[in-house]
Amino acid sequence: MSLTSEEIFRKLLHGLALVLPAAIFYGPGILHAQPWLISLVLGFLLVGSLSIEAIRFRSSPFSRIFNHCFGSMLRSAESTKLTGATYVIGGSFFCSLIAIGGKVAAASAFLGLSLFILGDAAAALVGKAIGRSRIGEKTLEGAFGCFALCLLLALGVFPYLPEFTLVWGNIHLLQAVFLSALVAVLELFPFRVGKIVLNDNLYVPVIVTFVCILI
Repeated sequence: MSLTSEEIFRKLLHGLALVLPAAIFYGPGILHAQPWLISLVLGFLLVGSLSIEAIRFRSSPFSRIFNHCFGSMLRSAESTKLTGATYVIGGSFFCSLIAIGGKVAAASAFLGLSLFILGDAAAALVGKAIGRSRIGEKTLEGAFGCFALCLLLALGVFPYLPEFTLVWGNIHLLQAVFLSALVAVLELFPFRVGKIVLNDNLYVPVIVTFVCILI
C-alpha cells in the first residue's frame, strides 16, 4: 500500500465534513432554530448529492465533467457506485435525526460523528503510509492510528470545546478508550449483508452516537 497525494487531499476534504457534526450540535443555538431544521437542511443536502450521483450515472457528458473535476479523488469503485461524500452526508443526516431527541443526543451525535470522520481519515492515511498487516482491505496499523487519534480527541479536545461538557459531561478515561476502540473496530471490520459490504460512513457514526448516549 502507498500513500498518494490524491489520498491525502481526499482525506483533507473528508476532514472538512466536521462542519456537519458541528452544525448538529452548535447550529440550533447559533441560528436560534429548532434541531429539526438542521435535519431538514442535511436532508436537502443528501437529496442533492444523490441527485448529482444519479445524473453522473445516467449522463455521459455530465460524468465526464464530474470526473474531470473530482476524478483524481475518486477510488476505482466509486466510478460505478456512490461516492464516500454522499455516504458521509447520509450518516450525518441520520445522526441529526437522533439529535432531535435532546441536547445530550445532540452532543452524542457531535462526538460520535466527529470521532468517526477524523478516525476514519487517520486509519486510511496511516494504513496507506505504513500499513503492512492486512485485514481484508484495511490494515491493523490503520486501526491503531484511528484508535490513537480518537483517544487524543476524546481526552484532549472535546473536554475543552464550548458547551460540550456542560451537556454531555466529562469524558472519563475508560469511556474514551471504549469509544476509540469501538470506532477503530467498526472501521476495520465492515458490516456485510449477504455479499454486499455496507459503507461505514453511513452506519458507524449512527452506532457510535447511540453508544455515546448509552454511556
